[in-house]
Amino acid sequence: MLKNALLLFLFVGTSLCKPLHKRWDDLKVKHAWVDGVPKGWEVVGPAPSEERLAVRIGLKQDGIDDLISHLYAVSDPNHDRYGQHLTKAQVDALSAPHPDSTGLVEDWLSHYDLLHSPECQMTRSSSGDWISLSIPIGQLERMLGTKYYVYKHSATETTLIRTISYSLPTILHDHVTVLTPSTYFSLPKPQRQTSFIEKVGDYAFGALNEAVDIVTNGGVEDSSLPVSPTCDHQITPSCINALYNVSYTPVSTSNNSLGVVGYLNQFASHSDLQKFLTGYKPDAINGDFTVVQVANGGNNQSNPGLEANLDIQYSLSLSYPTPNIYYSVGGSPPYTPDDNTRSNTNEPYLSFIDYILSQTSIPQTITTSYGDDEQTVPPDYAQDVCNGFMKLGVMGSSVLFSSGDNAVGGGDCLSNDGTNSVKFLPIFPATCPYVTTVGGTNGTNPEQAVYFSGGGFSNYFGRPSYQSQPVQNFLTALGQTYSGLYNSSGRAYPDVAAQGLNFQVITGGNIYSVGGTSASSPTFAALVSLLNDARLAAKLPPLGFLNPWLYSQGVKGLNDIVGGSNPGCETPGFQAVKGWDPVTGLGTPNFGLLKDLAVKPTTAGGSAKKRDFSEMGIPRGGW
Repeated sequence: MLKNALLLFLFVGTSLCKPLHKRWDDLKVKHAWVDGVPKGWEVVGPAPSEERLAVRIGLKQDGIDDLISHLYAVSDPNHDRYGQHLTKAQVDALSAPHPDSTGLVEDWLSHYDLLHSPECQMTRSSSGDWISLSIPIGQLERMLGTKYYVYKHSATETTLIRTISYSLPTILHDHVTVLTPSTYFSLPKPQRQTSFIEKVGDYAFGALNEAVDIVTNGGVEDSSLPVSPTCDHQITPSCINALYNVSYTPVSTSNNSLGVVGYLNQFASHSDLQKFLTGYKPDAINGDFTVVQVANGGNNQSNPGLEANLDIQYSLSLSYPTPNIYYSVGGSPPYTPDDNTRSNTNEPYLSFIDYILSQTSIPQTITTSYGDDEQTVPPDYAQDVCNGFMKLGVMGSSVLFSSGDNAVGGGDCLSNDGTNSVKFLPIFPATCPYVTTVGGTNGTNPEQAVYFSGGGFSNYFGRPSYQSQPVQNFLTALGQTYSGLYNSSGRAYPDVAAQGLNFQVITGGNIYSVGGTSASSPTFAALVSLLNDARLAAKLPPLGFLNPWLYSQGVKGLNDIVGGSNPGCETPGFQAVKGWDPVTGLGTPNFGLLKDLAVKPTTAGGSAKKRDFSEMGIPRGGW
């Protein structure tokens, strides 16, 4: 009898154990939009159940907190490990998921016969924190307890296959950070004001010199001369050089590069660049950039994009002869409702991060002029993207983003949190605490904030320690003004600023005057690239993640902007004031001062012991 009872107990225990720990039908919501279909999107119809989606599953990284600690250690000029950036192998080791996470996700996929299916084309990232595979939509719907539809964006007519909510088995919630494509509806937009695009004239030397009344020396721009009064309404490379005290020729071009990231079928034109250099930077004639196509990104030279040309013409002309790389990232449009081909998932930031983190070497400086309202990005997605930029920083790359062109908020400024209340709307990825965000200015005497310069406070990310005091100083002076319209404890942006209006750009043989923080970010990034060149020439590592340095030592090399504001949401917006402000950040660059600060030996004030990386099972190393 006792034997039979024991056998019965073991049988019941075993049968209960499996569903207790592996209940794949015990679903819990991972993310859902409160107001249903996001604003600006409409349902076209059900997604075809047999079509396959390229799915990414993000696994929780077991050492992510250690990785963040490393980032601040190697980025703080007062720390004894300043500049000791990690190698790809070290970052991969700290990015790896816990074996339990890997095992559970594999068990889940095996339950649906996906783990070893050749049709799934499963791959893993080098650290194992991402699993990518192809899954039929009908099967994915059963796994996630949801329904996918084809959605169309009313303004752009872009179509996506998405869902407004998805669930995961309860047991996976602590192991999976995000699954895509799911609830990410955001379309990254160039941070370029369309209202400030004005055709100046056809490209020709005569038309060029007539259209752009610049200070010249024998028909060639002379950057050694003072700032021309015409720079108040026409910005050219010589204006930037004169205004920001730039007089430096790169010498570390064999081990320094500048990356420019573009999305949405924006292609940079080689021929337009040559015309631009002929008129505005003749000593750089025949300078060129390389193109890297990511996630089926294109390179249609017969259809150049104004955004792409703006970025590359100023990044290259200001950093020449530093090698420039244009990353053309695919993802728009991903789906045509009347075909049955495999759709592109249109997760542009993740596509770029996946690619760049798989490379053995990365540019020391990377600039991106795209973004969208933070509230349109699922928080879990935003966190994983932000962590990807953090990894670039800990490996020694300075990552810069435009702050946006909607001032404190665009459109009706209505929140999508269910309250439908008026609030300031911050921009992502500008709000990520691991990137350097660049706001906009205009004018030269004095230089002041341009009124569309995006700035404010994140609703997703808390304020990082490196900016605590400068931001608190601003908030103390602001008092109760705009109380309730912004998150006073959020990551504050922008960090710095640069000119953002009246940039002369050549596209398709025409000269355009262009405005937007799309111009500010590549401009500031080009000067950061020059700083990295100077450091490399001095046998120092590149700056890497800039913000801890900018908010401590680098601020001494910035021009404080104290005029202008960024009105929006039916308010006057924030005012540019002495010290940091959410319009121009810490200010605009004085390159000569920044260079002296960047190559000056640092006296480490940190007391932490240097970590022995052998405990991680990988060798020490870095730049």
